[in-house]
Amino acid sequence: MAATTAAPPSTASRHHIAVIPCRWGASRFPGKPLAQLGGKPLLWHVHQRCLEAKHLDGVVVATDDERIEEACRDLGIECVRTGEHLTGTDRVAECSERLPADGYINVQGDEPFISPAAIDAVSEALEQLAHGTLAVNAYTELDDVGTVLDHNVVKVVVDIERNALMFSRQPIPYPRGDRPSYLRQLGLYGFTGTALSLFRHLPQGPLERTEGVEMMRFVEHGHGVRMLGVVDEGIAVDTPEDLARASMLLRSKPSPMRIQAPAAP
Repeated sequence: MAATTAAPPSTASRHHIAVIPCRWGASRFPGKPLAQLGGKPLLWHVHQRCLEAKHLDGVVVATDDERIEEACRDLGIECVRTGEHLTGTDRVAECSERLPADGYINVQGDEPFISPAAIDAVSEALEQLAHGTLAVNAYTELDDVGTVLDHNVVKVVVDIERNALMFSRQPIPYPRGDRPSYLRQLGLYGFTGTALSLFRHLPQGPLERTEGVEMMRFVEHGHGVRMLGVVDEGIAVDTPEDLARASMLLRSKPSPMRIQAPAAP
């Protein structure tokens, strides 16, 4: 394990760490975590965004692949070697059993422009979860038709208190009446250790298996997922084409995300 390069401690009362789950065998983009963006692997950019957050007490990459582990060692990034898992959150859950903390922020390894302020907001929201709510998940509004129709982009429907009702790669809700607001789920989640332990032991339901959206596991089993609104000006890298777009955005010095207050019910 490489030497830790951790964000400065935020408070003495609680300990939150970011875990960046990375795997080699993504079906749409094998080897994606080590794909080069501006001369650095994609996972390096995500790690840097986490280091810039003010409310974290550490950052680790979690992987089952020796090539990713070796790259982290070369970059001085702390890396936890895990077993094989169905989802990134299952991988984070294994880490939670080995790295004690009060909260775990799952930052997907394909979000190179994720805002440090958004990471901090998820960490803060994790401290204020209502009873029965087990996770915080960031989202942003979509206003581009092409993105709404893109099956690589996960959409979410929320209730009046901003709890997740359904996630889908299809455009939801269906616009039968007024034009709806479409919301994109971001790869940025917050959990307690207890919630991760439960997640790891819950079986995948038919909707999670069908959609390939891991947060459906909580929803299908009747557990709350609190959605937290942010403004996202970055790009999630799902395909080589996305990586090319991210390279252009990097050269243009992208603006950071800003926290957006949830709309009133």
